[in-house]
Amino acid sequence: MIAQTDLNRTGVTASENWLQTNQRLHQLLHQNNQPELALNMALEILINGEFQARWEVAKVFPKLGEKAIFPLMDILNDEEADLESRWFAGRILGEFNHPEVIASLVNLLQTTKEEELAAIAANALANLGNASIEVLSDLLPQPDSRRLATFALAQIRHPGVIDPLLTVVKDENALVRATAIEALSSFNDPRVPSILLEGLNDPAAIVRKEAVTGLGLKSEQAEELDLITHLQPLLYDLNLEVCQQSALALGRLASDAAAKALLSVLKSPLTPIPLQTTLIQSLGWMETPVSLDYLQQALPYVAPESILEIIRILGRVENPDLKAKAAQSLLDFFYSGHPMIDTPPIKRALAYAWGQLEATTAVFALEQLTEDADAGVRIHAISALKSC
Repeated sequence: MIAQTDLNRTGVTASENWLQTNQRLHQLLHQNNQPELALNMALEILINGEFQARWEVAKVFPKLGEKAIFPLMDILNDEEADLESRWFAGRILGEFNHPEVIASLVNLLQTTKEEELAAIAANALANLGNASIEVLSDLLPQPDSRRLATFALAQIRHPGVIDPLLTVVKDENALVRATAIEALSSFNDPRVPSILLEGLNDPAAIVRKEAVTGLGLKSEQAEELDLITHLQPLLYDLNLEVCQQSALALGRLASDAAAKALLSVLKSPLTPIPLQTTLIQSLGWMETPVSLDYLQQALPYVAPESILEIIRILGRVENPDLKAKAAQSLLDFFYSGHPMIDTPPIKRALAYAWGQLEATTAVFALEQLTEDADAGVRIHAISALKSC
């Protein structure tokens, strides 16, 4: 830690505006002729400045070079210093790939009782990348540091983290399991798919969700892993987020079988509206003849909010070969006699969708809508006719 007499030598008083102090510091850095004074000023701002001043000066420390490391470590390890300055010191040290820095951060991760400091130490170690993998791996057997060590390793996207993360995929802490699975999903390693498949049956929803997400990224192995068979049951999971993530994963497969699985849940009267929305979006992202057929088939079964979502999705079809099909699906719905057809939001959405699709087949329907009692419907229909 810097002594107060050292701080006084910088010529900065406690009442001086920190913005001006920052400006003086940048001038010194530009002149590059008083490195010690620049370092002392930067440290003073870090110790005594307000949050914004500390945030700005944190960007300066890497320019000061390795001479800043040990003073920063002093601040980080000073239990009498205020928490915010220690937090910033740890954050800045993550910019210095130095053995002493790694040792200091690891020590803090193991010993501090402050969650904020432990988290910033883990982040800093992750920022140091490959150099930290070995020391972080050594922390995994220790219960007190395993969670944050796993978190740090998970942020280092390097094959060297695969083996250590595999050791914690069955940890008793669900957050550790989920963190490890999320990170492993990004690697093309033959051991990963079986871990993800096993994670689908985990008692913790957060783990199941990460396993589903990871499998959704393995669409090139869909047949080999029989992903539809494994993912479809998760559409009925007790946790809504797991259900939604399963719908997204199946949507990425873009197969007729996956679309059929999505339709089955979409037509169920027990499906909540948020899940209906995700199912509709997943079918829309597929943008295949079958998925568009299924969206049309779902219209009589879904909630009014979901009808609007289906209309919006069909109106956004980009494949030129499918635009006419989407427009016709909406026309069929318009003339179907569904009770929601008479509501202004539905008619406005239909008009807007036909305009986006440049649907010449919808001209007669749009002309009907130009005489609607609702001004908004009339405006949307007139605008759409200009595109058709």
